[in-house]
Amino acid sequence: MSLGLALLCLIGALFLIFRGDSADAGPLLIFFFTALAIGVRGTKTFKAFSYTIWIFTAVTASMFYPQYFVSIGDFQLKTMIVPLLQVIMFGMGSQMSFEDFTGVIKMPKGVIIGVGAHYIIMPMVAFGIAHIFNFPPEIAAGIILIGTVPSGLASNVMSYLAHANLALAVTIGAISTIISPFVTPLLMQLLGGQYIQVDFWHMMLDILNMIIMPIVAGFMFNLFSKNEASQKSKIFQLIGYFVVVVLTNLVYMKSSGSDFSGFLTALSKSLIWFYILPMVGAILLRKLVKGDDSWMGSALSMISMVGIAVIISIITAAGRDSLLQVGLLLIITSLLHNAAGYILGYSVSWAAGMPEKDRRTVAFEVGMQNGGLASGLALQMGKIATVGLAPAIFGPLMNVTGSALASWWRSRPPLEDLEAEKNTSQASH
Repeated sequence: MSLGLALLCLIGALFLIFRGDSADAGPLLIFFFTALAIGVRGTKTFKAFSYTIWIFTAVTASMFYPQYFVSIGDFQLKTMIVPLLQVIMFGMGSQMSFEDFTGVIKMPKGVIIGVGAHYIIMPMVAFGIAHIFNFPPEIAAGIILIGTVPSGLASNVMSYLAHANLALAVTIGAISTIISPFVTPLLMQLLGGQYIQVDFWHMMLDILNMIIMPIVAGFMFNLFSKNEASQKSKIFQLIGYFVVVVLTNLVYMKSSGSDFSGFLTALSKSLIWFYILPMVGAILLRKLVKGDDSWMGSALSMISMVGIAVIISIITAAGRDSLLQVGLLLIITSLLHNAAGYILGYSVSWAAGMPEKDRRTVAFEVGMQNGGLASGLALQMGKIATVGLAPAIFGPLMNVTGSALASWWRSRPPLEDLEAEKNTSQASH
């Protein structure tokens, strides 16, 4: 029924568009995507696309009715972007642990190739696209920005769906994120500096505040909520996280030109927000719940999905006018950028002699970017309506292409899996 309603809405919207009443087609297009998102939930093949369709629903609404996504009274909705991104990163950190980084020791070749390919392929492809298509400077800078950020959170989900190496995916994503405070500003300064002014230290501080500090808070929460680490490991991690907080505030001191007194004040605030509160919150939650806390993962996942949809809607509304001018070309180049990441990531890992599961992983980790971080950085630059457009478009598109590629690979299990099943079957007989 929902799919039938979606078809009727689409036909009505297309009729109005061809008649020249594009503005009146807005409600029908919104209803089309809404009905389609609900309808595909009932299908096995396209169920995974439901969230992405909801994203398109939000984008369509913000394109036709941008006034509702820019401000509420005197409150500017764009100020929600960074806090939402921090909540998403906290959620990711709270579902991870220090053990996730042991993959570097277990799979050094895959991690080095994956991270290296990610930070070479995507920035260079972005730089080439920005030059070839001659976008306005700030739009071009946004394309390069989306190419220089770490891999996206969705890449781990796609690796899981595609029967890829999930452990390798988590490790590549974690390492690319951890080194992003240094690598992203450096690449942005080298490749995007000709389009906009890039403040290396300020961008480093923004990434630390938006990504690393919330992840550290999530690690702290995980450490004390699960309480599974040994005493030695717990002390080691506490020292490590404390060092990260101190280093972040040293970058703040360098970026802002603050004196030692200002450094101590900022350090105190950071320790309270990202170190002490997560610890206390985790201990209290553990005492209150006293049992299965798996619901937390689902809750944080839902918050993350809603948060991403809100961020994309706000950016789309803010950059609506620029998007109408370069929208189609920006969509095409975003697809090119995304597809190049998949193809070149897979090709590099194939040339390196990596197994099929690892090739699939590297393809996703190279091709899927952290659009939320790029959007947050664009906001901090004060250029959310221009620099923020490429990240806003790239995010939904990579979910569509990633879901399609994961579904295709899911129907074609890797040779290693087939051989393992064959050996298991033979052993049982």
